[in-house]
Parts: sequence; C-alpha cells; structure tokens
Amino acid sequence: MAYIGKEPQVGNYIKLDAISTSSTNTYNLTKDSVAFTPESALHMLVSLNGVIQSPLSSFSVSGSTITFLPSSGTLSSSDTIDFILVLGNVLDIGTPSDSTVTNAKTNFASSSSAAGLQIKGDGTSSGTSGTLQLNCSLNTHGIKLASPAHTHGQNYTLTFPTTAPSANKALITDGSGNLSFGDAGGGTVLQTLQYYFASSNATSSTSYTGTDCQLSITPSATTSKVLIFARFDVGYPSTNNATTFTLFRDSTDLDVGSGRDGFTAIGTSGGLGNDATYQLQQRMITWLDAPSSTSALNYRVYFKVDGGTGYFNMNQNGDAASKPTGCIILQEIGA
Repeated sequence: MAYIGKEPQVGNYIKLDAISTSSTNTYNLTKDSVAFTPESALHMLVSLNGVIQSPLSSFSVSGSTITFLPSSGTLSSSDTIDFILVLGNVLDIGTPSDSTVTNAKTNFASSSSAAGLQIKGDGTSSGTSGTLQLNCSLNTHGIKLASPAHTHGQNYTLTFPTTAPSANKALITDGSGNLSFGDAGGGTVLQTLQYYFASSNATSSTSYTGTDCQLSITPSATTSKVLIFARFDVGYPSTNNATTFTLFRDSTDLDVGSGRDGFTAIGTSGGLGNDATYQLQQRMITWLDAPSSTSALNYRVYFKVDGGTGYFNMNQNGDAASKPTGCIILQEIGA
C-alpha cells in the first residue's frame, strides 16, 4: 500500500507491570510477572509523579532493572511511577519476513506456571496435535515430537536427566515425569554371579539341612527377579530310603506351596547292590524367584532324608575321587 509522506511505523509496544516505590532508586522491570529486558533507555517512556522522564539523564537501564536519577537523590514511598511503556525496536513492516527473526530477537522465558514456548495444535478436537520438528543440518529432513491427541486429555511434564548418558543405558521415568538413564527393563540380565565348589555333605536328618552349594546376590531394584541354576551330584541314600533336595532363599523354602516336597530327589532299592555304594547321579535345580528386595540374598541348596543317610556331592563310600565340582549361578533379571 502506498502512502503520502512518511510510511507509518509499527513497533512492539509493551506496558510493563506497575511498580511500587520505596527508599531506593533501582527496581525490577517485569511483564506479566516475568523479568523484561528493554532494548535501551531510549526505547522507553517513563512517567514519574506525572512527569515524563528524560532517558539517560533521569533514568538508566541495565538488563531488566531501571535506576532513577532524581534531583532529590533517592525516591521514597511517596513517589509514584505512573507507567513504563516500552516502544521496542521500530519495525519496517507489521509482519516479519520469512527467516528474519533470529535467536537474538527471541526470549522464551518460562515461569512456574507457563512454558516459555508453546506449540499449538490446529484448534480442532480430532485434528493435528502440537508438533515440534528438529531438522538436519541441511534442513532437508528431520524428526518430529508431537503431543498426544486431544481425546487422551494428557497434561504432564518430562524433566530430562541431570547427568550425561552412558553406553547401553535407556531413558526411564520414575512415574512422576523425572527421567534418568538406567538399565532397560523387559528381561535384561543386570548381573551374573557364579560359584564353584568341590566339598561334600552327608546328613541323617529328616529336616532340611544346608549344603555347600550356596551364593549371595544383591538385586538393584525391588522389581527385579533372580534366576537360579544349581548343578550338583548326589550319592544313593541308604537302602530303601530317599533323599530330597530343595532351594532356600535365606530361611525361606522356595518349594513351599507347590504341592511337592523338594525340587528333586533320589532313592535306593535293595537291587542296586554295589552300584548304590559307588555311583553318583547328577541333579539340577532351576528356579525364577521374585524376592521384591534390594538387600543381600543368600540362595542355598538344602537336603534331607526320610531315613538312613543321604549324600551330597559324594557317594556312599565317601571316596575323595567321587567328589566332583558343582556350581551355582545367580542372575538378576530386570523387570
């Protein structure tokens, strides 16, 4: 549009929040309770006690503070700052041209109640949600971050971790929107422990007695599970008797409530003869436990007999050569 004479100028005119005076000359400049920094004192109209003040000689500006320079020396509560109007940089046009708003011209300051930058949706209940696109260096392609659809009614904040990421860690939340880098869930093996033993045990007790097949682990989370592998050899018990083996977590028998008595067993009949004296049988216990604990936990194989004597990692004859190496492995599995 053509004009006769000088073309009208358009500026970013802002009236700042009211200021109550006191016995000081320096005050904070705010707009809607957020700190505001004008371009300079020359971009401001300031009225004090009904008189327009002269920039630089009657007041100065540093960042978001204004300092009055009254002839009386110091303002008091009886003085009145009528208004402060910021003219802003005068614009040649009302709407900036494409790619003309630079980083220096933006100031997306956040407050406790409002975000510094808001990406709006298209204004419809079933349309496009607010979407932020992050481009590549050539601006030929990029990724988008979008808000959930209106129908889900979501309002939450995700706060990024306070530490830098490290290899093989996932971004996880504490359920309140606070993010951290940690081990991914879904069955990930978080730690593996192993113990070998060559010692042996014998018992005549009809109550469970601990063996040397044991190992402790400290889970990193209460949601973790512990996978137990125990391999050992057993000798035949006294004739017409049986030996039963189970797995304990500390003082808790993990087989209780299963309807069985023990995880595995071995028995002897009279027809075995010398085989019962010298032979060994290999046994294995595998169990997935959910301890709900981050304390140190001891997993141990126990055994008992219904009569006579039972043998763990040795034969009836107690030969040194018959004492093989057993092992127990514990794995913490992330939830």
